[in-house]
Amino acid sequence: MSDSSCDVRMGTSGFDYPEWRGAFYPENLAREDFLPFYAEKFSTVELNFSYYRMPEEHQFERMLERSGPLLDFSVKAHESLTHKVDTATWKDAASQYRKSLRPLLRAKRLVAVLLQFPYSFHYAPDSRRYLDKLLQELKELPLVVEFRNRVWHTERVLEALRERKVGFCATDMPNLKGLPDPEETVTAPLAYLRFHGRNTETWWGSDAAARFDYLYTEEELEDWVPRILRMAKQASQFRIYFNNHRKGQAAINALLLSRLLTAGTRYPPERSDP
Repeated sequence: MSDSSCDVRMGTSGFDYPEWRGAFYPENLAREDFLPFYAEKFSTVELNFSYYRMPEEHQFERMLERSGPLLDFSVKAHESLTHKVDTATWKDAASQYRKSLRPLLRAKRLVAVLLQFPYSFHYAPDSRRYLDKLLQELKELPLVVEFRNRVWHTERVLEALRERKVGFCATDMPNLKGLPDPEETVTAPLAYLRFHGRNTETWWGSDAAARFDYLYTEEELEDWVPRILRMAKQASQFRIYFNNHRKGQAAINALLLSRLLTAGTRYPPERSDP
């Protein structure tokens, strides 16, 4: 989706899910054909594998070959930079991670690096100092920060992000104590929004699959349409991703939200439906 003032694109957090066969991918589609099929339906993807294992250049080179000329990429930072930080080695990890992105940078297909911090990342002096150093270390990359703890959602933090032209990740999450409220905040030329689902009963459990097993209703997504339009007016680029990845729900909801935006705005539709 795009208009003359803001390049708005919608996609999902990850694409390599065999359980999406039948819900999004054709039943007999080979796994190596998932990305080409995905790129026919969406124009952006958020990669999550890079959080669980340090990515390598050849992986992104292969994705570029398979994804066609239009798909752009947001890439989640490795856990060694956000969740399991070793004060002695994190700079080496940052360097390794930065080098892995060179194929996407050369192709001008990297739209964002997502630094997603856990709920346990508290607004404390050591955490603030570390975040400042990390943003400085990765300053040549297009950065977006997601805070899962509401205590970071202050004007002081937002102004610091604006000064550094670092994006703020707005989120749709369960209505639980300590979690962020839905916001329309934009701190950089790139606006960013992630839909995680609203599973209040399973969010704090150890089963990550259950946490993100949620299908948004049309009414729930309709509520976001005016917010998204207001955010788009503040940015030159806007990326929206669905992380409710169980059973193909992310793809289903991304296509639905695209249709809702199309129905209420001058944006053209997001590719053809499956």
